[in-house]
Amino acid sequence: MTRARQDRVLGLLLRDGDWVTASALADALGVTPRSIRSYVTAANARVVPGVAVESGPQGYRAGADAAAALRAGGDSGTPRDRLHTLVRTLLDADDGVDVFETADALHVSPATLDADLARVRGLLGGTELTLERSASRARLRGTEGAQRRLLSRLAHDEMDAGSFDLAALRRTLGEGSVGAQAFGPFKTELVARLGELGWFVNEFGIADVVMHIAIAADRTARDRPLDGSAEPPAGEAERPTQSQVAGIIAELSVRHLGVRLGSADLQHLATLVLTRVVAPDGHEGAASGTAPSTLDPEVEAVVREVVTAAADEFLVDIAHDDFVARLALHVQNLLHRAREQAWSRNPLTRSLKSTYPMIFEVAVFIASRLQQRLGIPLPDDEIAYIAMHVGGRLERSRRADQLLTATIVCPGYYDLHELLRSSVDRSLGQAIEVVGVETRADPDWSSIDTDLVLTTIDPPTASDRIVRIQPFLTDGDVERVQTAAGRIRRSRRLARLRAELERYFEPSAFVRGLDDAAVAGEEGVIRELGALLLDIGVIDAEYIERTIERERLSSTAFTDALSVPHALEMTASRTAIAIGIADPSIPWGDGRVQVVALVAFSENDREAFQTVFEQFVEVFSERESVQRIVRRGTDFNAFLDELVAVIDG
Repeated sequence: MTRARQDRVLGLLLRDGDWVTASALADALGVTPRSIRSYVTAANARVVPGVAVESGPQGYRAGADAAAALRAGGDSGTPRDRLHTLVRTLLDADDGVDVFETADALHVSPATLDADLARVRGLLGGTELTLERSASRARLRGTEGAQRRLLSRLAHDEMDAGSFDLAALRRTLGEGSVGAQAFGPFKTELVARLGELGWFVNEFGIADVVMHIAIAADRTARDRPLDGSAEPPAGEAERPTQSQVAGIIAELSVRHLGVRLGSADLQHLATLVLTRVVAPDGHEGAASGTAPSTLDPEVEAVVREVVTAAADEFLVDIAHDDFVARLALHVQNLLHRAREQAWSRNPLTRSLKSTYPMIFEVAVFIASRLQQRLGIPLPDDEIAYIAMHVGGRLERSRRADQLLTATIVCPGYYDLHELLRSSVDRSLGQAIEVVGVETRADPDWSSIDTDLVLTTIDPPTASDRIVRIQPFLTDGDVERVQTAAGRIRRSRRLARLRAELERYFEPSAFVRGLDDAAVAGEEGVIRELGALLLDIGVIDAEYIERTIERERLSSTAFTDALSVPHALEMTASRTAIAIGIADPSIPWGDGRVQVVALVAFSENDREAFQTVFEQFVEVFSERESVQRIVRRGTDFNAFLDELVAVIDG
């Protein structure tokens, strides 16, 4: 039983906020329902006498103390905690450690410690550190900067979804770390001081910056300051901002942490602040004295080219000057972070991917082109920041498309109908647009063709689109109209999805049981499903390779049950979908899935891409629907019948 799996159960229950069956949790983790019961018992033991997980006839749900249980320190003998203790020991020992003495200190066998050292090697990728072993001694070799990158990786591993957790940070740095209790006031004052300079602080990045400051303070207190002197980003040397931010960090570190940081540390941390968490307060003109350097024309040109290509490829309205300027500034900072190997974590990555798969896909396309043109690797968290830019732009341009039309039926009595219309516009204007008002007591109901009918009198026949409201709009009326509007939008989306899917599914491209292919990982499953579409002439071998390349950029597991591998370019001869069912679930990316839908899109079906992509993911985001489809979809016809039944509700 591992703490990681207990944490996974807690995380899933906290995210769902509702009852989840043991079998659904077991599928998500790739274990048995009996194991889930054990994990629940262990999670509850963390917060005695509290309740981390409630149990009932409907399964399990997060209890009042679930978040506290997730943050609670684990047994120091767990593999993860032991691994972190071993790393800290190696980092603090210039001459390395004796394997046998360290095994005794950690109360494990030398063989177990050897296995832990192998896991340490697995953590060193990208850190420029090496683990050397000579007889009974093991030592880490590398610069102080590389050692800090390893500490940063451990801290992120301890923190749930990248959120800032002081307890987790202290577990990483050790119980004697500098001033853990002071980082709340430190962060508050840092944000305030940056605001005084005319900067807006990105809260999604501030946690990472404070974490790096904590690491710098801890290492400096151990007489391990950063080596040499850090160079400021290109174009920054002549500006006062770098030294201003460094001065603020120096002052706050002494006052709150009792640590005097060296010049190299201050330069490095100031760079992180400037490239990760701040932007001018307002797009133009604000904070002119401390505004960022002018955008690099080459970066702006590349971003404009990439954004234009994404707009053409996905038929999305993002090719606007203001969007390009904001994204170019973000990419310019991203280049600086790439040079520092100091990537930003994003606590919204998982939810962005599962809730807005189409937006995330556009971001992956942009990230892919930026990687090709600028030579920077982009992890999922950085892609999620690009998705936030894309989502913000699309939200502005598609609000009008989401409005439903409505007719108000309110028999005339003085200006009652005008007052009602005013109330509807004020309370529901973001969701519906009133295009007509009927003041007759006997309107021609059959002639009203708007999406919704809001009526103060009883209609002759009931209908899902007719909502009975009061002449003076109440909160209950508003809720009923919003519910009806949401129901109509969903039914339309799913109706479009059903029509598209029935066109694109291939009976011969259906596989139940992916265990053999899954041995080779995601690539093995993609090749098996891709071969089915290759055999019927929908795609060529190059499409399969580009689908694998797309998977390497970012996992296509958009929900806890569904993966949708595909190539970024729409080059299939026609649009088709191959389906693979895994029961039990198989590993995919950082999680597990039960349904793999390899989608090959044709250029002629660009407009269908959004429908299929977003709504297909929406259907498979509902656990009960997934379980029904997986359990009953024993062959292609049964699968399609269950999918249609779920869509039709």
